[in-house]
Amino acid sequence: ITSAVAFNILPLKLHPFSQSTPTGLDCVGWKRCFSSSVIADGALDKTALTDDVGSEEDLYEDFRSSNHRYGHPGGGGEQLAINELISDGSVVYAEALWDHVTMDDQELGFKAGDVIEVMDATNKEWWWGRILDSEGWFPASFVRLRVNQDEPMEDYPLKVEGGKEDDSSSGTRRFGMGQTTKDQMRTNVINEIISTERDYIKHLKDICEGYIKQCRKRADMFTEEQLKTIFGNIEDIYRCQKKFVKALEKKFNKDHPHLSEVGSCFLEYQTEFQIYSEYCNNHPNACMELSRLTKVNKYVYFFEACRLLQKMIDISLDGFLLTPVQKICKYPLQLAELLKYTNPQHRDFKDVEAALNAMKNVARLINERKRRLENIDKIAQWQSSIEDWEGEDVLVRSSELIYSGELTKISHPQAKSQQRMFFLFDHQLVCCKKDLLRRDILYYKSRINMDDMEILDVEDGKDKDFNISVKNAFKLHCQDTEEVHLFCAKKPEQKQRWLKAFENERRQVQLDQETGFSITEVQKKQAMLNASKQHHTGKPKAVTRPYYDFLMRQKHPTLPTTLPQQQVFMLAEPKRKPSNFWQNISRLTPFRK
Repeated sequence: ITSAVAFNILPLKLHPFSQSTPTGLDCVGWKRCFSSSVIADGALDKTALTDDVGSEEDLYEDFRSSNHRYGHPGGGGEQLAINELISDGSVVYAEALWDHVTMDDQELGFKAGDVIEVMDATNKEWWWGRILDSEGWFPASFVRLRVNQDEPMEDYPLKVEGGKEDDSSSGTRRFGMGQTTKDQMRTNVINEIISTERDYIKHLKDICEGYIKQCRKRADMFTEEQLKTIFGNIEDIYRCQKKFVKALEKKFNKDHPHLSEVGSCFLEYQTEFQIYSEYCNNHPNACMELSRLTKVNKYVYFFEACRLLQKMIDISLDGFLLTPVQKICKYPLQLAELLKYTNPQHRDFKDVEAALNAMKNVARLINERKRRLENIDKIAQWQSSIEDWEGEDVLVRSSELIYSGELTKISHPQAKSQQRMFFLFDHQLVCCKKDLLRRDILYYKSRINMDDMEILDVEDGKDKDFNISVKNAFKLHCQDTEEVHLFCAKKPEQKQRWLKAFENERRQVQLDQETGFSITEVQKKQAMLNASKQHHTGKPKAVTRPYYDFLMRQKHPTLPTTLPQQQVFMLAEPKRKPSNFWQNISRLTPFRK
């Protein structure tokens, strides 16, 4: 099949694309009815997809029309249970994994970490909920049901028969065989952490063996570069998570789960969890590549056959690939709930407290890397607007604009002064000259390698090196070559901002070295290519909707008909600060379109 057909008009049954973290991924209760499509080593036979049933379309129709349900054996049992609880008058709470920003008055907006009362979960994709006095629809995949729906009773006086308060010295409510309510709550959270990790491992295994392995055997359909784009470093994540879940299980007390000490496991693996950064940054590219491929019939049938062969639940590939992004968001929420139900006297308390901060830092680091990668496109666009550029691209060594502004540069031998625009990036300071007539046009003049420089504060008065009087001045001095650059600011506060910026530049370089932050050659080339195309056309790039729109494909007929005007940031905890890149540049140097 060579013709590209839009996915929404394919002659096949469109099943719901639930993008929530799949539940029950360890269930394998499907019947194998297509063994003839598998060759000895588990690869998909290229001819088997067509010879036995005539075509790939016929194969898919055979799967679709069979009496077996290729989905979760429970058939939405968890969703049914939620509605039964609501019908019985119970209050069901969920915690937000993501920001849900909406302009639709029928939708419920919230921030990551908010607690939502679920009032109706009849629809699989969209639930009705309430926060304080606001009610509305919200995407079910954006929340996580709280493990403990009832708050512990330790903080409330206990009533006994006759309405009198219980003066028991224990001060806690007993649950089951001598357990306090708080211990039972902690047991629930521990069990959720262990069970979800096991399910997650099964899910990662299914992706690696069910999809990646089969795709690699179809070199006629996929290149290695495509597979890297679609799946990112999910195989590295799988290897990491296998070790992590083994460490968790060693700390798991099966007889008394509330006594388990799991906090140290998160502390041990906090550095390794940083591999999620690469995956999260690549995920928008994966969604775009999948969207492109699924416009061609044979890829739709191939991916569905992979899912069925691996006996995976009824969720599309892009839904499965979202779960690592959700997983790294979920850890701070789970640990926060675990800490809530851990007594300060518990041996695990300090480790859980430290683990919560550690996983927040991991999320913060991933958000920061996401912001830095977003900035490289802006840096590439900035460079493309500079006339007479010479030498290597800025992105070869830099990925962050630290500061920019106008300074007077004084040069040897005649102490000649020149007004120049300077842009301080990590590792380098770029010097540009404004056009005499068109002040919005900049010409490249030179650059200074900041790795070789030390910053010297110069007092007002006569400078002995240049033999001139200076004010608001500082120097850049290279110890190896004895090269000296003298700069003067117009005001003392501007000088202090520059000195602070140089400190920040060195701090940023050191942090990048410690965390191993880097930009791949592919990302650099793509950013420069995009900037070059935009520069040649003379038109700004069209702003595309956030890639999370694919979460919103399915809507119930009774729900709002318009798509939600939402923007979801990559990670839920904590929210990253907005970049001041454009403010730094546009405030000082309007860009030429």
